[in-house]
Amino acid sequence: MVGFKATDVPPTATVKFLGAGTAACIADLITFPLDTAKVRLQIQGERQGPVRATASAQYRGVLGTILTMVRTEGPRSLYNGLVAGLQRQMSFASVRIGLYDSVKQFYTKGSEHASIGSRLLAGSTTGALAVAVAQPTDVVKVRFQAQARAGGGRRYQSTVNAYKTIAQEEGFRGLWKGTSPNVARNAIVNCAELVTYDLIKDALLKANLMTGMMGEDLDCLACSSLADDLPCHFTSAFGAGFCTTVIASPVDVVKTRYMNSALGQYSSAGHCALTMLQKEGPRAFYKGFMPSFLRLGSWNVVMFVTYEQLKRALMAACTSPEAPF
Repeated sequence: MVGFKATDVPPTATVKFLGAGTAACIADLITFPLDTAKVRLQIQGERQGPVRATASAQYRGVLGTILTMVRTEGPRSLYNGLVAGLQRQMSFASVRIGLYDSVKQFYTKGSEHASIGSRLLAGSTTGALAVAVAQPTDVVKVRFQAQARAGGGRRYQSTVNAYKTIAQEEGFRGLWKGTSPNVARNAIVNCAELVTYDLIKDALLKANLMTGMMGEDLDCLACSSLADDLPCHFTSAFGAGFCTTVIASPVDVVKTRYMNSALGQYSSAGHCALTMLQKEGPRAFYKGFMPSFLRLGSWNVVMFVTYEQLKRALMAACTSPEAPF
């Protein structure tokens, strides 16, 4: 078996809550440049906004965007908004991922067999709840990622300064800008991400697809234990990332545009979507698709693999005082 062994005691809600937040922060640290490239590609084409790239910067593709940013703004620009991003993940992922199983059990009344409907309902609930907790951190993260260092002064000098500036200039509501599209996006993302991961993982375990090359002498219990390992987690996470990107990209682009817009530029998220459709056509809703997929696919793999291992490590530490893991 690769990684930590599964313990006989299932992970507690606290372990899942802390493990999800920590795993999401690790995934963000690794994939943040892809997320920044995605934001730059998504806002490209806007006429104005409180934060925008320089007029001369034209981004083409994931690699082209990253290289242009490094050349014109320096390597550190790829991590603009990282502090707010980590704040977001620690509060956001802890709720939407860490509480998913608990909410799912609530809707199924403790039944071991959860229907797709119950899983979708649980994903929507924790996704919407997470937005209610972490929306200001998401606004600051997007603003930081969107601003360019070249060709003028930076609007926000630090994370704390960004919170203060937005609150002073746009009011308290400015920190909650884009809540509606973000609730919609994260309800969709959570359902696509967690439910898809859940279903793919269950299918792999039931079919014993990950134990085909381990021999036929193992009993069913051993096969199940071996199957629930890194290859299974990796495959499930990659599939979840692709499905999520396809489903959530349009809402994600609208959310990014609306959150980065100047005061009064759009009257609502719906107006933002309609303006995009009229001026840029349907393809605008899939701007930044490749970096979105690269980011979500890699983020899902790192996050879910780390999350599964953290849950096992933390439970092993709790049940075995003599050994740290």
